[in-house]
Amino acid sequence: MKHEIYIKRCLQIAKNGLGSARPNPSVGAVIVYKNKIIGEGFTSSYGGNHAEVNAVNSVINKTLLKEATIYVTLEPCAHFGKTPPCADLLVKHKFKRVVIGCVDTNSLVAGKGIERLKNANIDVVVGVLEDECKEHHKRFFTVQNNKRPFIVLKWAETKDGFVAPESKNEQKPVFISNKYSQQLVHKLRSKEHAILVGTNTVLADNPKLNVRSWFGENPIRIVLDSSLRIANNANILDGSVKTIVITKERKENLKPRENVIFEEISFSKNVAQQICKVLQKHNLQSVIVEGGTQTLQTFVDENLWDEALVFIGDNNFEKGVKAPVFNGKFSSEEYIKNDVLKIYKND
Repeated sequence: MKHEIYIKRCLQIAKNGLGSARPNPSVGAVIVYKNKIIGEGFTSSYGGNHAEVNAVNSVINKTLLKEATIYVTLEPCAHFGKTPPCADLLVKHKFKRVVIGCVDTNSLVAGKGIERLKNANIDVVVGVLEDECKEHHKRFFTVQNNKRPFIVLKWAETKDGFVAPESKNEQKPVFISNKYSQQLVHKLRSKEHAILVGTNTVLADNPKLNVRSWFGENPIRIVLDSSLRIANNANILDGSVKTIVITKERKENLKPRENVIFEEISFSKNVAQQICKVLQKHNLQSVIVEGGTQTLQTFVDENLWDEALVFIGDNNFEKGVKAPVFNGKFSSEEYIKNDVLKIYKND
Protein backbone atom coordinates (compact mmCIF):
# COMPACT_ATOMS: atom_id res chain seq x y z
CA MET A 1 0.00 0.00 0.00
CA LYS A 2 2.90 2.36 0.71
CA HIS A 3 4.15 1.86 -2.84
CA GLU A 4 0.75 2.90 -4.18
CA ILE A 5 0.65 6.01 -2.00
CA TYR A 6 3.93 7.29 -3.39
CA ILE A 7 3.09 6.41 -7.01
CA LYS A 8 -0.14 8.38 -6.56
CA ARG A 9 1.97 11.33 -5.50
CA CYS A 10 4.14 10.80 -8.60
CA LEU A 11 1.03 10.98 -10.75
CA GLN A 12 -0.07 14.17 -9.02
CA ILE A 13 3.13 16.06 -9.70
CA ALA A 14 3.56 14.57 -13.19
CA LYS A 15 0.49 16.55 -14.28
CA ASN A 16 2.59 19.71 -13.89
CA GLY A 17 4.59 18.76 -16.96
CA LEU A 18 1.67 18.04 -19.27
CA GLY A 19 1.81 20.48 -22.14
CA SER A 20 5.44 21.52 -21.62
CA ALA A 21 7.42 18.24 -21.54
CA ARG A 22 6.14 17.03 -24.92
CA PRO A 23 7.16 15.27 -27.00
CA ASN A 24 8.75 13.66 -23.93
CA PRO A 25 6.41 11.94 -21.46
CA SER A 26 5.67 13.96 -18.34
CA VAL A 27 7.04 11.70 -15.62
CA GLY A 28 6.64 12.19 -11.90
CA ALA A 29 9.36 11.10 -9.42
CA VAL A 30 9.35 10.91 -5.61
CA ILE A 31 12.30 9.96 -3.37
CA VAL A 32 11.52 8.39 0.00
CA TYR A 33 13.90 7.79 2.93
CA LYS A 34 12.58 6.05 6.04
CA ASN A 35 8.93 6.66 5.10
CA LYS A 36 9.56 10.35 4.51
CA ILE A 37 9.58 12.16 1.16
CA ILE A 38 12.94 13.92 0.78
CA GLY A 39 12.76 14.82 -2.91
CA GLU A 40 10.34 15.30 -5.79
CA GLY A 41 10.48 16.23 -9.44
CA PHE A 42 8.65 16.14 -12.76
CA THR A 43 9.86 16.37 -16.35
CA SER A 44 11.05 19.83 -17.37
CA SER A 45 10.24 21.49 -20.67
CA TYR A 46 11.62 19.62 -23.68
CA GLY A 47 15.41 19.61 -23.65
CA GLY A 48 15.54 20.11 -19.88
CA ASN A 49 15.97 17.70 -16.99
CA HIS A 50 13.95 14.53 -16.67
CA ALA A 51 11.89 13.88 -13.55
CA GLU A 52 14.53 11.69 -11.89
CA VAL A 53 17.19 14.38 -12.27
CA ASN A 54 14.94 17.06 -10.82
CA ALA A 55 14.01 14.80 -7.91
CA VAL A 56 17.67 13.97 -7.12
CA ASN A 57 18.65 17.65 -7.39
CA SER A 58 15.94 18.56 -4.87
CA VAL A 59 17.48 16.32 -2.19
CA ILE A 60 19.65 18.32 0.20
CA ASN A 61 21.60 15.45 1.73
CA LYS A 62 22.49 13.15 -1.15
CA THR A 63 24.28 10.66 1.08
CA LEU A 64 20.79 9.41 1.98
CA LEU A 65 20.09 8.26 -1.57
CA LYS A 66 21.90 4.93 -1.18
CA GLU A 67 19.32 3.98 1.46
CA ALA A 68 16.37 5.59 -0.34
CA THR A 69 13.66 4.44 -2.74
CA ILE A 70 12.76 6.43 -5.83
CA TYR A 71 9.26 6.10 -7.27
CA VAL A 72 8.60 6.92 -10.93
CA THR A 73 5.53 6.71 -13.16
CA LEU A 74 7.57 5.40 -16.12
CA GLU A 75 10.65 3.24 -16.53
CA PRO A 76 13.85 5.37 -16.35
CA CYS A 77 15.40 5.91 -19.78
CA ALA A 78 18.51 3.99 -20.75
CA HIS A 79 19.63 5.97 -23.80
CA PHE A 80 21.25 9.29 -24.59
CA GLY A 81 18.87 11.92 -25.99
CA LYS A 82 18.85 15.59 -25.09
CA THR A 83 20.05 14.41 -21.65
CA PRO A 84 22.05 11.41 -20.31
CA PRO A 85 20.25 8.17 -19.30
CA CYS A 86 18.31 8.47 -16.05
CA ALA A 87 19.00 4.81 -15.24
CA ASP A 88 22.73 5.64 -15.08
CA LEU A 89 22.01 8.48 -12.65
CA LEU A 90 20.14 6.13 -10.30
CA VAL A 91 22.98 3.60 -10.51
CA LYS A 92 25.52 6.35 -9.79
CA HIS A 93 23.73 7.32 -6.58
CA LYS A 94 23.29 3.63 -5.59
CA PHE A 95 19.58 3.82 -4.82
CA LYS A 96 18.38 0.96 -2.66
CA ARG A 97 15.15 0.49 -4.59
CA VAL A 98 13.35 1.79 -7.70
CA VAL A 99 9.57 1.43 -7.92
CA ILE A 100 8.14 1.86 -11.43
CA GLY A 101 4.55 2.44 -12.48
CA CYS A 102 4.80 1.09 -16.02
CA VAL A 103 7.39 -0.06 -18.55
CA ASP A 104 8.42 2.30 -21.35
CA THR A 105 7.39 0.89 -24.75
CA ASN A 106 9.87 3.10 -26.60
CA SER A 107 12.20 0.69 -28.42
CA LEU A 108 15.19 2.68 -27.13
CA VAL A 109 14.15 1.79 -23.56
CA ALA A 110 11.62 -1.09 -23.40
CA GLY A 111 13.06 -2.88 -20.37
CA LYS A 112 16.66 -1.77 -20.86
CA GLY A 113 16.40 0.73 -18.01
CA ILE A 114 15.07 -1.95 -15.67
CA GLU A 115 17.81 -4.34 -16.76
CA ARG A 116 20.51 -1.76 -16.08
CA LEU A 117 19.16 -1.12 -12.59
CA LYS A 118 18.98 -4.82 -11.76
CA ASN A 119 22.51 -5.39 -13.06
CA ALA A 120 23.64 -2.78 -10.51
CA ASN A 121 22.01 -4.84 -7.73
CA ILE A 122 19.21 -2.31 -7.21
CA ASP A 123 15.89 -3.75 -6.06
CA VAL A 124 13.32 -3.02 -8.80
CA VAL A 125 9.54 -3.20 -8.42
CA VAL A 126 7.45 -2.83 -11.58
CA GLY A 127 3.71 -2.40 -12.20
CA VAL A 128 2.51 -0.39 -9.20
CA LEU A 129 -0.73 1.39 -10.24
CA GLU A 130 0.17 0.32 -13.77
CA ASP A 131 -3.21 1.14 -15.33
CA GLU A 132 -3.25 4.63 -13.80
CA CYS A 133 0.30 5.29 -15.03
CA LYS A 134 -0.52 4.07 -18.54
CA GLU A 135 -3.56 6.35 -18.56
CA HIS A 136 -1.40 9.30 -17.56
CA HIS A 137 1.14 8.50 -20.30
CA LYS A 138 -1.53 7.70 -22.93
CA ARG A 139 -0.35 10.38 -25.36
CA PHE A 140 3.26 9.16 -25.28
CA PHE A 141 2.25 5.50 -25.61
CA THR A 142 -0.06 6.20 -28.56
CA VAL A 143 2.78 7.85 -30.47
CA GLN A 144 5.14 4.98 -29.63
CA ASN A 145 2.72 2.11 -30.28
CA ASN A 146 0.38 3.42 -32.98
CA LYS A 147 2.75 5.80 -34.80
CA ARG A 148 0.23 8.63 -34.66
CA PRO A 149 -0.83 11.32 -32.19
CA PHE A 150 -3.34 10.70 -29.41
CA ILE A 151 -6.65 11.95 -30.84
CA VAL A 152 -9.33 13.62 -28.70
CA LEU A 153 -12.71 14.48 -30.25
CA LYS A 154 -14.58 17.32 -28.54
CA TRP A 155 -17.92 18.93 -29.15
CA ALA A 156 -20.90 20.46 -27.36
CA GLU A 157 -24.43 19.31 -28.13
CA THR A 158 -27.92 20.07 -26.91
CA LYS A 159 -30.03 17.61 -24.95
CA ASP A 160 -31.77 16.69 -28.20
CA GLY A 161 -28.48 16.07 -30.02
CA PHE A 162 -27.72 19.19 -32.09
CA VAL A 163 -24.38 21.03 -32.30
CA ALA A 164 -25.77 24.16 -34.01
CA PRO A 165 -29.18 25.69 -34.70
CA GLU A 166 -30.76 25.53 -38.15
CA SER A 167 -29.99 29.18 -38.83
CA LYS A 168 -27.31 31.27 -37.18
CA ASN A 169 -27.91 34.74 -35.72
CA GLU A 170 -24.75 36.76 -36.37
CA GLN A 171 -25.81 39.47 -33.88
CA LYS A 172 -26.57 37.03 -31.07
CA PRO A 173 -24.27 33.99 -30.92
CA VAL A 174 -25.86 30.83 -29.55
CA PHE A 175 -23.82 29.00 -26.90
CA ILE A 176 -24.73 25.42 -26.07
CA SER A 177 -22.51 25.04 -23.00
CA ASN A 178 -22.19 27.40 -20.04
CA LYS A 179 -19.25 29.69 -19.25
CA TYR A 180 -17.69 27.19 -16.84
CA SER A 181 -17.63 24.48 -19.50
CA GLN A 182 -16.14 26.98 -21.93
CA GLN A 183 -13.32 27.71 -19.48
CA LEU A 184 -12.76 23.99 -18.96
CA VAL A 185 -12.33 23.63 -22.73
CA HIS A 186 -9.39 26.04 -22.55
CA LYS A 187 -7.86 23.95 -19.76
CA LEU A 188 -8.29 20.85 -21.91
CA ARG A 189 -6.65 22.61 -24.85
CA SER A 190 -3.60 23.42 -22.72
CA LYS A 191 -2.97 19.69 -22.24
CA GLU A 192 -2.87 18.86 -25.93
CA HIS A 193 -0.10 19.50 -28.43
CA ALA A 194 -2.38 20.65 -31.25
CA ILE A 195 -5.97 21.67 -31.99
CA LEU A 196 -7.75 20.91 -35.28
CA VAL A 197 -10.83 22.37 -36.96
CA GLY A 198 -12.41 22.34 -40.40
CA THR A 199 -12.97 25.15 -42.87
CA ASN A 200 -16.62 25.72 -42.00
CA THR A 201 -15.81 26.24 -38.31
CA VAL A 202 -13.27 28.95 -39.19
CA LEU A 203 -15.62 30.64 -41.67
CA ALA A 204 -18.54 30.60 -39.23
CA ASP A 205 -16.81 31.45 -35.94
CA ASN A 206 -13.38 32.97 -36.81
CA PRO A 207 -11.91 31.25 -33.71
CA LYS A 208 -8.53 31.98 -32.11
CA LEU A 209 -8.13 28.41 -30.80
CA ASN A 210 -5.95 29.47 -27.88
CA VAL A 211 -6.04 29.06 -24.09
CA ARG A 212 -6.84 32.66 -23.19
CA SER A 213 -9.17 31.53 -20.35
CA TRP A 214 -6.55 29.28 -18.73
CA PHE A 215 -2.82 29.01 -18.05
CA GLY A 216 -0.42 27.12 -20.29
CA GLU A 217 0.92 27.01 -23.81
CA ASN A 218 -1.34 27.58 -26.79
CA PRO A 219 -1.67 24.42 -28.90
CA ILE A 220 -0.39 24.33 -32.45
CA ARG A 221 -3.32 25.13 -34.73
CA ILE A 222 -4.35 22.79 -37.55
CA VAL A 223 -7.01 23.82 -40.06
CA LEU A 224 -8.44 21.80 -42.94
CA ASP A 225 -8.97 24.10 -45.92
CA SER A 226 -9.02 22.03 -49.11
CA SER A 227 -9.76 24.97 -51.45
CA LEU A 228 -8.06 27.71 -49.39
CA ARG A 229 -11.30 29.58 -48.73
CA ILE A 230 -10.27 31.05 -45.37
CA ALA A 231 -9.75 34.83 -45.47
CA ASN A 232 -6.23 36.18 -45.05
CA ASN A 233 -7.31 38.21 -42.01
CA ALA A 234 -8.77 35.21 -40.14
CA ASN A 235 -7.62 34.92 -36.51
CA ILE A 236 -6.19 31.48 -37.16
CA LEU A 237 -3.71 32.96 -39.68
CA ASP A 238 -2.47 35.79 -37.45
CA GLY A 239 0.96 34.17 -36.96
CA SER A 240 0.76 34.27 -33.16
CA VAL A 241 0.96 30.48 -32.93
CA LYS A 242 2.41 27.91 -35.30
CA THR A 243 -0.42 27.00 -37.68
CA ILE A 244 -0.57 24.17 -40.21
CA VAL A 245 -3.05 24.56 -43.06
CA ILE A 246 -3.89 21.22 -44.67
CA THR A 247 -5.07 21.84 -48.22
CA LYS A 248 -5.71 20.02 -51.47
CA GLU A 249 -3.75 22.29 -53.74
CA ARG A 250 -1.23 24.98 -52.96
CA LYS A 251 -2.04 28.07 -55.01
CA GLU A 252 0.94 29.57 -56.81
CA ASN A 253 0.03 33.14 -55.91
CA LEU A 254 -0.33 32.41 -52.19
CA LYS A 255 1.99 34.68 -50.23
CA PRO A 256 4.16 33.10 -47.51
CA ARG A 257 2.94 33.92 -44.01
CA GLU A 258 4.93 34.00 -40.78
CA ASN A 259 4.40 30.92 -38.60
CA VAL A 260 1.96 29.38 -41.13
CA ILE A 261 2.85 26.11 -42.87
CA PHE A 262 0.94 24.54 -45.78
CA GLU A 263 0.67 20.78 -46.22
CA GLU A 264 -1.07 19.01 -49.09
CA ILE A 265 -3.29 15.90 -49.00
CA SER A 266 -5.74 14.49 -51.56
CA PHE A 267 -9.07 14.82 -49.63
CA SER A 268 -10.45 11.97 -51.79
CA LYS A 269 -10.31 9.10 -49.30
CA ASN A 270 -8.66 8.14 -46.00
CA VAL A 271 -8.57 11.83 -45.09
CA ALA A 272 -8.11 11.27 -41.34
CA GLN A 273 -5.27 8.85 -42.02
CA GLN A 274 -3.54 11.40 -44.24
CA ILE A 275 -4.02 14.08 -41.57
CA CYS A 276 -2.40 11.81 -39.00
CA LYS A 277 0.62 11.41 -41.27
CA VAL A 278 0.97 15.19 -41.47
CA LEU A 279 0.71 15.49 -37.68
CA GLN A 280 3.28 12.72 -37.24
CA LYS A 281 5.59 14.51 -39.67
CA HIS A 282 5.49 17.54 -37.35
CA ASN A 283 6.13 15.35 -34.26
CA LEU A 284 2.80 16.22 -32.66
CA GLN A 285 2.00 14.04 -29.67
CA SER A 286 -1.72 14.76 -29.37
CA VAL A 287 -4.51 16.69 -31.06
CA ILE A 288 -7.94 17.81 -29.92
CA VAL A 289 -10.41 17.89 -32.80
CA GLU A 290 -13.04 20.57 -32.14
CA GLY A 291 -15.15 20.49 -35.26
CA GLY A 292 -17.28 20.84 -37.11
CA THR A 293 -19.47 17.80 -37.40
CA GLN A 294 -18.09 16.76 -40.82
CA THR A 295 -14.51 16.93 -39.57
CA LEU A 296 -15.33 15.02 -36.39
CA GLN A 297 -17.30 12.41 -38.32
CA THR A 298 -14.32 11.88 -40.65
CA PHE A 299 -12.18 10.71 -37.71
CA VAL A 300 -15.05 8.59 -36.34
CA ASP A 301 -15.72 6.88 -39.67
CA GLU A 302 -12.04 5.98 -40.10
CA ASN A 303 -11.89 4.84 -36.46
CA LEU A 304 -8.99 7.18 -35.76
CA TRP A 305 -9.77 8.52 -32.31
CA ASP A 306 -8.93 7.63 -28.72
CA GLU A 307 -11.18 9.77 -26.53
CA ALA A 308 -14.41 11.72 -27.07
CA LEU A 309 -15.38 14.62 -24.79
CA VAL A 310 -19.06 15.46 -25.21
CA PHE A 311 -20.45 18.52 -23.43
CA ILE A 312 -24.24 18.36 -23.14
CA GLY A 313 -25.89 21.71 -22.51
CA ASP A 314 -29.15 22.38 -20.76
CA ASN A 315 -31.05 23.37 -23.89
CA ASN A 316 -32.82 22.07 -27.02
CA PHE A 317 -32.78 23.24 -30.64
CA GLU A 318 -35.43 20.84 -32.01
CA LYS A 319 -33.76 21.09 -35.42
CA GLY A 320 -30.37 22.08 -36.77
CA VAL A 321 -26.96 20.44 -37.32
CA LYS A 322 -26.86 16.98 -35.77
CA ALA A 323 -24.04 15.86 -33.48
CA PRO A 324 -21.55 13.23 -34.73
CA VAL A 325 -22.67 9.61 -34.61
CA PHE A 326 -20.17 7.28 -32.95
CA ASN A 327 -19.75 4.13 -30.90
CA GLY A 328 -17.55 4.49 -27.85
CA LYS A 329 -17.24 2.97 -24.41
CA PHE A 330 -18.64 5.28 -21.76
CA SER A 331 -15.88 6.11 -19.27
CA SER A 332 -17.08 8.83 -16.91
CA GLU A 333 -19.19 11.95 -16.55
CA GLU A 334 -18.84 15.25 -14.73
CA TYR A 335 -21.47 17.84 -13.91
CA ILE A 336 -20.48 21.44 -14.61
CA LYS A 337 -23.34 23.46 -13.15
CA ASN A 338 -26.22 22.63 -15.52
CA ASP A 339 -23.94 21.02 -18.16
CA VAL A 340 -22.77 17.41 -18.31
CA LEU A 341 -19.38 16.36 -19.68
CA LYS A 342 -19.41 12.74 -20.83
CA ILE A 343 -16.13 11.03 -21.67
CA TYR A 344 -15.94 8.03 -24.00
CA LYS A 345 -13.02 5.76 -24.87
CA ASN A 346 -12.40 3.99 -28.18
CA ASP A 347 -11.43 0.60 -26.77
